[in-house]
Amino acid sequence: MSTTRMFASPLFLGFDHLEQMLERAAKTSSDGYPPYNIEQVGPTALRITLAVAGFTMDDLQITQEDNQLVIRGRQTDDSHGRVFLHRGIAARQFQRAFVLAEGIDVGGAWLDNGLLHIELARPQPEPKVRHIEIARPGKTRNGGAIVQGSENDG
Repeated sequence: MSTTRMFASPLFLGFDHLEQMLERAAKTSSDGYPPYNIEQVGPTALRITLAVAGFTMDDLQITQEDNQLVIRGRQTDDSHGRVFLHRGIAARQFQRAFVLAEGIDVGGAWLDNGLLHIELARPQPEPKVRHIEIARPGKTRNGGAIVQGSENDG
């Protein structure tokens, strides 16, 4: 089975990294557990909130691996000596990953009433304008310096 590359067009130069991030995001989509919200809480601030009822701070781990924010949860089994007539609250482990854009900073996290909140800061991009010099005929660019063509070039 062959896969079609999204950015195969020659008009998309240098977008290989973006394509890899999209592929990584597609692979990390899981069964939907735990449920989460992503909200914008300010002009440059975002918050991810995960519903992690039953997990303590010691059961949770947050890491940033390159441009990926990974949240892992593993509960300890404390059901020894308990008899359940119905067990509907699963003590299961999870891993939820979010692909972050370049420059996104993880500000911090806190656990409150079964909700894990993670603060993110998105810096505003500064417009970049660069003047590109157009060389005159007979001059070529070599290693960033303009070099005059020699008279012996024949």
